[in-house]
Amino acid sequence: MTTTPTSPADPTAPAAPAADAGRPAPDTAPAALRPLTEWPRLTSAIPRDPEVEARVAEILGQLTLEEKVGQMIQPELAELTPEDVREYRIGSALNGAGIWPGGKRHASVADWVDTVDGFWSAAEEAWRDRPFRIPFMWATDAVHGHNNVHGATVFPHNIGLGATGDPDLVRRIGVATGREVAATGMDWIFAPTVTTPRDRRWGRYYEGYGEDPTVVHAYGRAMVEGLQGDVESLRADGKVLATLKHWIADGGTEHGADRGTARASEDVLRNIHAQGFLAGIEAGAQSVMVSFSSWENPANYDHTPGRAEPYNDKVHGSRYLITDVLKDALGFDGIVISDWDAHAEVAGCSAGDAGYAVNAGLDVLMVAGREAWQSVHRSTVRYVREGVIPMARIDDAVTRVLRVKMRAGLWDKPRPRERALTRSGAGVVGSAEHRALSREAARKSLVLLKNDSGLLPLSRTARVLVTGSAADDLSKQCGGWTLTWQGDDVDHADLPEGATVADAVRAVVGADRCVVDPALEHADPAGFDVALVVLGEDAYAEMRGTLKPWRSLGYADLKQSYARDLEVLRRLDTAGLPAVSVFLTGRPLYCTEEINLSAAFVVAWLPGPYGQGVTDVLFAPEPGAPAHDFQGRLPSSWPRTRDSAAVNRVPPHLPDYRVPPEETAPEGRYTPLFPVGHGLSLRDTAPATGTLPVDLPPEAPPAPPVDGPLRVLDAAGTPYRLKVGGHNTWSRVDVPLTGPMRCTIVRSDPAPAPEGTGLSLRFLGNPAFFYAESPTGAPADLRGHLAAGGHVRFLARVIEPPTHALFLACHDDYPAQPGVDLAPLLRQAPPGEWTRVSVPLTELAAAGMDLRHVDVPFMLYTEGTALLEIADIGWRTP
Repeated sequence: MTTTPTSPADPTAPAAPAADAGRPAPDTAPAALRPLTEWPRLTSAIPRDPEVEARVAEILGQLTLEEKVGQMIQPELAELTPEDVREYRIGSALNGAGIWPGGKRHASVADWVDTVDGFWSAAEEAWRDRPFRIPFMWATDAVHGHNNVHGATVFPHNIGLGATGDPDLVRRIGVATGREVAATGMDWIFAPTVTTPRDRRWGRYYEGYGEDPTVVHAYGRAMVEGLQGDVESLRADGKVLATLKHWIADGGTEHGADRGTARASEDVLRNIHAQGFLAGIEAGAQSVMVSFSSWENPANYDHTPGRAEPYNDKVHGSRYLITDVLKDALGFDGIVISDWDAHAEVAGCSAGDAGYAVNAGLDVLMVAGREAWQSVHRSTVRYVREGVIPMARIDDAVTRVLRVKMRAGLWDKPRPRERALTRSGAGVVGSAEHRALSREAARKSLVLLKNDSGLLPLSRTARVLVTGSAADDLSKQCGGWTLTWQGDDVDHADLPEGATVADAVRAVVGADRCVVDPALEHADPAGFDVALVVLGEDAYAEMRGTLKPWRSLGYADLKQSYARDLEVLRRLDTAGLPAVSVFLTGRPLYCTEEINLSAAFVVAWLPGPYGQGVTDVLFAPEPGAPAHDFQGRLPSSWPRTRDSAAVNRVPPHLPDYRVPPEETAPEGRYTPLFPVGHGLSLRDTAPATGTLPVDLPPEAPPAPPVDGPLRVLDAAGTPYRLKVGGHNTWSRVDVPLTGPMRCTIVRSDPAPAPEGTGLSLRFLGNPAFFYAESPTGAPADLRGHLAAGGHVRFLARVIEPPTHALFLACHDDYPAQPGVDLAPLLRQAPPGEWTRVSVPLTELAAAGMDLRHVDVPFMLYTEGTALLEIADIGWRTP
């Protein structure tokens, strides 16, 4: 299908305002792109330096094979010791989300500096007897500020920054983030994400700047410039190494699947999904992280055919995309780093074997588990000696590592604790200046979709009812990757300078004119002038926020708690109280009824912990203070229907663009409700939005009949795939019935049981879930079991009772969907004796589980410890 850009076909669709309404000066607008018919040779702002190249070659020639491989291994803080650095000559390390020095969630800046300094010193000791030294390098996920460190400034996520239309703002955020990271003694961050997200179901949608490759191109460049500066400033204190991620097309997978498969043509890859990388490399980015996803295309060849297990299209194993395109065609000469244990998903590799991926072109291997990274080190050394991996491939990798370390000036910088910024780290991290910048970014990211009757801005003397599930919730404001991986458990103690929207409203109108009632359980709407309804998604990251293909894109359809927000709006409408809705979200979602029920509707994205950035625009200014208008414009199309998951604007720089199979043309019923670039300002005199057309949900078919029990695990084994996932277990681990399984979050062993086949599960105290997954990945309609009065039943033997809630669920969306807490029941069970657990399906349905689409009929998850034996699992009717 060939399409060209179209205007909304529906006459009720609102028109976009003038392009300059409330916008920054025209010279900040992103430059138009030009179509690419081949991969361009890029010129980096940080060019080759003959002196650096000579020094690198000199050191490389003195390294043993084992030392070279040590520079290629990047373990995680919890799985590495300073002694390991000395023994293996490890070149770098990282701290993952939710991993802190000494396990202290609120570790201080000094704690971080001391930790990094200890590993740096160990590396110095490792080279003490050699005629050269190689400095250690520390990396961190600073994706919206230095978000793993308590007290650091948290900025809006990228989707909100993409709405600001202000690349210079993004550049300034890069400068601030770099300074805070450097103030904790670290050298390298895994940002910016320069994906071009094209499917709203993807759980990482908010990590991209928007669906428009022009915006991604401009902002990717700006962030790199802010983080790194030019060739001279990169060597100075206060700058850090940037990483472009994730190479490539992770935002273009089928159905928006996280770690899924992109089938786009190479032209689409170049012109849409590569644009942020092209700009970032030209800006001088020194690192590129590879995507977990796959690219299914004839060009993506098997670089070692004839193996027992053919190449499976994973980008981590793609010599074409990593070496032929990124390194050779584009000319990128920095580090290509893997994602967390992602090499293990390449056919022929495993957690402890990265040989095929190394030969594809990976330079640094991010390997989490201690046993795994040591195994990768041993196997890589062995492969080189056996001739499987050419020494030239190892030398290329280590050359790049040493080159980047020299460009960063690591040989000239003092130890971390003696650097200028770390000495004043507490004054830099979370500084008032940086918090003000985050507040500015939040303010500029707000997109006004509706303002009927000129309700906004609100009076500072108004009596305001603040309601909605997100009214007083910092985790919803900040989203994932905030102190922890999912970011769903942060509060004021974690973000000491943070203010919820409710906090900010109280500060504007005074506590005596503001009542906060998130569920509208107590307040009488009659006592107020206006309701401020703050609704939005719960925090999530990666696959935990990905919507399955059969899920609706309707906000109120996704969770019972979201549906209650819609009910609040209906009640306010009935009461006649005008509502201003503020929508916190990581992606455009269908919410037309919510818009219709609101006098004004504002998309605030994930604005961060400084709710004052929202009230700066919602309320009239104080006398003499500057007035703020709505500057934000949609960086992505807003869906008209519940199934408009992959409808995007046709890129204007591609006149012959053909909509790929993974997307839907923006035509007819799929014409966006609001197009890219839409957004109102307070100056607009456009007519009232009126009632927008509602897309009614499809009627559910009758429940299929039940022809017997549903087997999950019994004496005959299981028809499902048993797996474990959760905290820092990015590649989910298979659970065998015949032998032990060991990972950082769960340990399993076969266990004798009354029914012959059982499992022992030891939960180790991190967020973890054990589940049985459909072998095809397809869901089943199991509502017939509910209609027949069915139960989920299993045998359990409690060895060590759960320390936290332990949930039973029938989905794989932890923690995005609810479960039924079994901990009270299990704690009362006779210790060491087999107990029959039976949970009515009515309880699961009441908790909000979708029994029409079940691909995981059994899941146990907890964030605490427990030791259980389980057996005879199934769904049974009376």
